[in-house]
Amino acid sequence: MTPTKRVRAGLALTGAGAIAACLAMVMASAASAGTTLGGAAAEKGRYFGAAIAAGKLGDNTYVTILNREFNSVTPENEMKWASTEPTQGTFTFGNADRIVNHAAGRGMMVRGHTLLWHAQQPGWAEGMSGTALRNAAMNHVTRVATYYRGKIHTWDVVNEAFADGGGGGRRDSNLQRTGNDWIEVAFRTARAADPGARLCYNDYNTDGVNAKSTGIYNMVRDFKSRGVPIDCVGFQSHLTNSVPGDYQANLQRFADLGVDVQITELDIAGANQAAVYGTVTRACLAVARCTGITVWGIRDSDSWRTGQNPLLFDGSGNKKAAYTATLDALNGGGTTVTTPPTSGPPTTPPTTPPTTPPTTPPTTPPTGGPGGCTATVTLNQWNGGFVATVRVTAGSSAINGWRVTTTLPSGATVSNAWSANRSASSGTVQWTNVDYNGRVAAGQSTEFGFQSSGTGAGLAPTCTAS
Repeated sequence: MTPTKRVRAGLALTGAGAIAACLAMVMASAASAGTTLGGAAAEKGRYFGAAIAAGKLGDNTYVTILNREFNSVTPENEMKWASTEPTQGTFTFGNADRIVNHAAGRGMMVRGHTLLWHAQQPGWAEGMSGTALRNAAMNHVTRVATYYRGKIHTWDVVNEAFADGGGGGRRDSNLQRTGNDWIEVAFRTARAADPGARLCYNDYNTDGVNAKSTGIYNMVRDFKSRGVPIDCVGFQSHLTNSVPGDYQANLQRFADLGVDVQITELDIAGANQAAVYGTVTRACLAVARCTGITVWGIRDSDSWRTGQNPLLFDGSGNKKAAYTATLDALNGGGTTVTTPPTSGPPTTPPTTPPTTPPTTPPTTPPTGGPGGCTATVTLNQWNGGFVATVRVTAGSSAINGWRVTTTLPSGATVSNAWSANRSASSGTVQWTNVDYNGRVAAGQSTEFGFQSSGTGAGLAPTCTAS
């Protein structure tokens, strides 16, 4: 069979058994099984994947690592609502298709991320409410899931719908205000659109037993009791230096509800990085229904956690100690997934911001001078909106802080930003560093970004060191 047919044959099965069968076929054709992350995971009936960007598929180092190490991919931004339906009723799948086709050609599985989320909505949806928004959201789920029917192994149907804090309740959002049943309706709609895909709820700050994870646990338990089609729960696992002591127990309690569990956006910063990667991997292997792990990016330079170096490969593509710890853990044992679950067939505090700058050259020349800082911007523009990635570079000496000024064109309004504080959402906006990216060594760079409606044409950031 061709790689594409291998994947689709696997998708005809259900649950953990589908993953085991699919990965067994991948493993059978992979001479490097056990010596790569994907190969070692496949020997345990699991996947080991990476979140990737279509714009980086032309980067030889990036693609070499991707093809060698991983047997599953997740599009970082290309399947989100703002990317796939920038204008109501007009769908654009070009960049997402690049990722899906790349995966299919190499026998990789695809996790779809994400059908509904309170962030990275197109501007037209942000302006809607009530029944109109509910109808538009479910139409979006239907259209996107139908388009990719048979090509997506697992969908993050709903992402980050629970609030942080001690209450364990839902996050206030325009989607939540359409009615408390919106998540249930989204899952039922996704099942109707693609009966073969695994349907997952995904969230962050849920790695241990806490109020937020318990709120989600109660929702999943309720859904299972009433036949709402939920098949898995995703744990993002954006960690620093440690993992909760009850991490494995938390995965297990969800698995005991009759759903698969997946580690969906793993990245780990701090001095204990290698040890924590090993701990997380062993925890997944110890839970029979933990079907796979996805790291959020490939190299440190691809990570949204600028300057924290939280991934398995350094900026040059070299394996880090964390890579070795992870591979050793995968090869060290665990429960092999061999049988399908008993249930029927069928996510920071990041908020999973856009994580990768386009690979096109900067659209503005650098501004600033020696001893200070310069700023350049790259744009990912679509009809009605854009994502801007701003690179701040120190001059001839290190800087301890920076301020970037942008003047947005008329009609442009910032809806989401990451790795910087901002003074306003439109007009002249002052951007200042956050605590982890203010200090920049001489000649080195850091980045921040934002999403906006309108056009970014003519955006010309200026930088001042502080």
